[in-house]
Amino acid sequence: MGKTYVGARLRRLREERRMSQAELARVLSISPSYLNQMEHDSRPLTVPVLLRLTETFGVDPSFFSERDTTRLVADLREVLAPDIAEARVSAGDLAEVATRLPAVAQVLLELGRRNHLLTERLAGATDGRTTGPEPPGSPHEEIRDFFYRRRNYLHDTDLAAEHLADEIGIRPGEVGQALTARLADRHGVRLSAGTGNHLHHYDGTTRTLHLSARLRPGQRAFRMATQLALLEHGDELDREAAEDFPTGSPTRDLARIGIANYFAAALILPYRSFHTAAEEVRYDIERLTDRYGLGYETVCHRLSTLQRPRLRGVPFSFVRVDRAGNMSKRQSATGFHFSRAGGTCPLWNVYEAFAAPGRIHVQIAEMPDGQRYLWTARTITRHRGGWGGPDKTFAIGLGCEIRHAHRLVYSDGLDLASTSAATPIGMGCRVCERLDCPQRAAPPLGRPLRIDQNTSTFVPYPVTDPTP
Repeated sequence: MGKTYVGARLRRLREERRMSQAELARVLSISPSYLNQMEHDSRPLTVPVLLRLTETFGVDPSFFSERDTTRLVADLREVLAPDIAEARVSAGDLAEVATRLPAVAQVLLELGRRNHLLTERLAGATDGRTTGPEPPGSPHEEIRDFFYRRRNYLHDTDLAAEHLADEIGIRPGEVGQALTARLADRHGVRLSAGTGNHLHHYDGTTRTLHLSARLRPGQRAFRMATQLALLEHGDELDREAAEDFPTGSPTRDLARIGIANYFAAALILPYRSFHTAAEEVRYDIERLTDRYGLGYETVCHRLSTLQRPRLRGVPFSFVRVDRAGNMSKRQSATGFHFSRAGGTCPLWNVYEAFAAPGRIHVQIAEMPDGQRYLWTARTITRHRGGWGGPDKTFAIGLGCEIRHAHRLVYSDGLDLASTSAATPIGMGCRVCERLDCPQRAAPPLGRPLRIDQNTSTFVPYPVTDPTP
């Protein structure tokens, strides 16, 4: 292991455990002066100390990894884009703050987002329009952040769901029967064919779960599993949601539903058996959908949650977008950054998927910071049923850092070491640093345009060079 300085993280861990330097030094079998030097980045973290820290506090080694700051730096770069462009803050400064003072970086991030939210509201008040369906700070956006901060893995919830799966005998091909029996035997809930526009509706008075006849077997199982989570583990769902949101708030209620949905996925796809199956087939999504009889999106989403300590799967980022570029789902167990403003990158293969529906598209993509990812993308279509009924089509993207790509069947035949084979993408045109991109759809934030009536360029929005 190279020299790694982790002073801020080590100090934060000690303060969270309410330990003095002398107490922690005794636990780690080092001197207080040695610990003090480590907390002030005068000495690097060593392997023996790292092992004792992980054993003592149960934290993953990645807690002390510099990669842990990737998404924090990306978030800062987005909210402070105008200041970076005007050279008041350099990208190196942001990386230094995120690494050395992560708590300060979080405060800056929150202030930047509040400023953006106020700007959005002011624009809406003055001209009666907004820039997107979900402005920053909306309840749904906060729920995405809730899972984002946890790297899309809820340990206690996952364990509880796996325990219940063992108890009621969840097996591929028999999920519906097991859930039906549990709902009836334990809770006196019967199933009924639903009508109208509801996918499902639970009537607590009659103990009836109405499920739309249009739901496929996998979708029916998911709705039953969600209702089972609410009935049997409601208190645990409340405790998990209460970690971030106040009682009575709309966001708290949404968080509870989101955690129940997480529980449902973990129940019908129990962690250990699903992890084993995924490793056996090298994360071949279509083979997993066949084995478990579930939809492509459900399997992809579950793959993005396999981050149990000491039994980790590939850390994935998961995204769902429509043809217009609206991102309705995004979760990540990696440092990949999803933009909150300015849309997403048109060079990303999730949009190519719409050109050939039903086929899996594979892309090696490189972000402006040099990080490379392997992305798979495929469309899914949801039919409401009946002639003339509208369909919903989305592209599902699943990506991982290039260092994990060899574990995926989709990497076969690709040159993972070559940087020239990677497609350069960004976080969205408004905040993207690739100023020479011919696909740019909007001028970059904070950069004055170079306007010359006598000259045209291949770049849609040429900018002036920064003042030295």
